Amino acid sequence: MKESAALDITLDKVQTPTIPNTDMASIRFMFQEMNQQYLEHQPASYYVAAKRIMDVAIAITFIVTIMSWLTPLLALLIKLTSKGPVFFIQKRTGYMGTEFDCFKFRTMYVNDEAHVKQVSINDKRITRIGKFLRVTHLDETPQFFNVLLGDMSVVGPRPHMLYHTRYYSERIPYYNLRLEVLPGMTGMAQIKDYIGEISVERELRKRIQWDIYYMKNRSIGLDINILFTTLGCVFVKLYELISRKNK
Repeated sequence: MKESAALDITLDKVQTPTIPNTDMASIRFMFQEMNQQYLEHQPASYYVAAKRIMDVAIAITFIVTIMSWLTPLLALLIKLTSKGPVFFIQKRTGYMGTEFDCFKFRTMYVNDEAHVKQVSINDKRITRIGKFLRVTHLDETPQFFNVLLGDMSVVGPRPHMLYHTRYYSERIPYYNLRLEVLPGMTGMAQIKDYIGEISVERELRKRIQWDIYYMKNRSIGLDINILFTTLGCVFVKLYELISRKNK
């Protein structure tokens, strides 16, 4: 079940504000308060350096111990089930709005809409092996190379396609705040089950709430908690997938 963001916002410096009545105005007011709290927050002085050391250590460990043998196996399966390259490289929005090449294993048939149309649950563009890769999130493991390059972190707001960044930054208040930290392979929104297709704009607003919550509270402890929670979610999804196939 999706949870509402508990942002622990205090209004000590505000003299009994008048909260707007309309739904849209209330959302804008909420983001304004979130923005105020975020600007006042500063992580521990050692946080950035410690986070980078943790990112590099995790990325190298996974690449050497897992991807060294997993990549050839997945490459063979991808090639046997569809035509096209093994890897899918897409321009994403990174730190402070910079563009970078985000690496993934290809999960779709080659198509002209891959860079503008988001993948849906029963998308016919997804290949047979692609469905398995997406459920287990193995398609995103090449992003450990993005982590080594410094384009991404293991934990942070998920990077969006350039098209979505331009579109939503014009419609959602404080959307661009999420660009003030490195994007991540997993994040607060993802462990709260806000993942995959964005079907309605309100759902994306919830993701942004959790992204800003993370930025307001970021610490090594929170990063580790998000990382282990993500691993737990992956194992649960894999178990459910295997259970369905055995029935």
